[in-house]
Amino acid sequence: MTPEQTRLIKETWALVVPIADTAAVLFYNRLFEIDPTARALFQATNMPEQRKKLVQMLTVALQGLDNFDSLVPVIENLGRRHVGYGVTAAHYESVGAALIWTLEQGLGAAWTPATAAAWTELYTSLSAIMRRGAYQAPVAAAHAA
Repeated sequence: MTPEQTRLIKETWALVVPIADTAAVLFYNRLFEIDPTARALFQATNMPEQRKKLVQMLTVALQGLDNFDSLVPVIENLGRRHVGYGVTAAHYESVGAALIWTLEQGLGAAWTPATAAAWTELYTSLSAIMRRGAYQAPVAAAHAA
């Protein structure tokens, strides 16, 4: 990601934070609309708590953008944990679509083509790292085999 993309993401996230719970409600409603299979992953979930976790996770990820390499192991671990929740590779596509749609709805005029490109690149990178963590054996385990 370029410094300009990082700046755009941080600036637009600052606009989302005041409406974070509303944005998270929009996100999950959209996710369940476009991918009904995702709803089953949350049957026993306290959704208000889940919405807080989503916002916290995104905030932490965005705070680490300036030192992205240190964020990679955390994101890989997140991917490993999500496999245990039943998340499949296909869910990453619907989550990305729901996230981008939610940001577009919430940001209104601040959602520009450059902002859309920056968020899309960020989600593509984060989801690739999560998938790698989820579906590839950890390096240490591979060497032990």
